[in-house]
Amino acid sequence: MARVKQLVGALVAVLLMVVMFGAGWLAAKLRVGSTVDRASLSELERRFSDQMHGSALVGRFTIAGREDRPALVERYDLSSVEKVGGDQWRFNARIRYGSVDTTLPVVVTMLWAGDTPMITITDFTIPTLGTFTVRVFFYGDRYAGTWQHGAVGGHMFGRIEKARS
Repeated sequence: MARVKQLVGALVAVLLMVVMFGAGWLAAKLRVGSTVDRASLSELERRFSDQMHGSALVGRFTIAGREDRPALVERYDLSSVEKVGGDQWRFNARIRYGSVDTTLPVVVTMLWAGDTPMITITDFTIPTLGTFTVRVFFYGDRYAGTWQHGAVGGHMFGRIEKARS
């Protein structure tokens, strides 16, 4: 019995170290604390940040090879979207699609094609969700793009909706 208690104690200690290391790694990877001063943003960047603040991306996604099936529902509730440096932007989001329902900050590379912002990530691992390659652009009150998660990929599209007060 004492041996079991020792093993459980050791296991708990290892798990705590893993969780503490993982939390530190996640905070560093996602740059959780830092943002770029709003005054330094371009007009397009300010408008984009304002449009996304308190909004939801509400739409659908398809799975390549299953075009005969209806598109599936997805929803990304955005508490805020902030530039954190260079081309890096943090989307503080509740992500919902299929059986996934999680809230976390996700830092992505965002490039601009004229007045159109586009998320561009390649083989990017989001803790608890997996590794993704994504190209999504935003224009007016719509978004659209492509996604890849391992061997599975497809299209995504929908509307940008402001949260109702």
